[in-house]
Amino acid sequence: MISHHDALIYTMVLISAADRNMSDAEMQTIGRMVNHLPAFKDFDENTLPAVAADCAAVLAHEDGLDRALDTIFGALPENLRETAYAIACDVAAADGQVVNEEVRLLQMLRDKLGIDRLIAAGIERGARARHQTA
Repeated sequence: MISHHDALIYTMVLISAADRNMSDAEMQTIGRMVNHLPAFKDFDENTLPAVAADCAAVLAHEDGLDRALDTIFGALPENLRETAYAIACDVAAADGQVVNEEVRLLQMLRDKLGIDRLIAAGIERGARARHQTA
């Protein structure tokens, strides 16, 4: 069992790695969220690389994606499930484009976490607006 902090980081790592390219913008977004979001207020940010490596190790298994999603779901309290989806959307939007692999993973995450489609649409639109460029 992992902590809720770890589950949120797993979520961000999963979405960042979905297209097999963890961009600098995505990594910077992850760092900013870990440093500033209330959900991470008592998280030791020095452990971020180790948690990300643990997630990568889970993903290396044949059924790694399913394992990772199950692990995230099991570790997140209900009140942080929308938070997890929101941070996943922010990471996906961070580099200015959401590719098909990220869209599919967001759908899988939404289904696993039980996020209502209308709520998900609002979260997605907010992420697009936050990461829009001039």
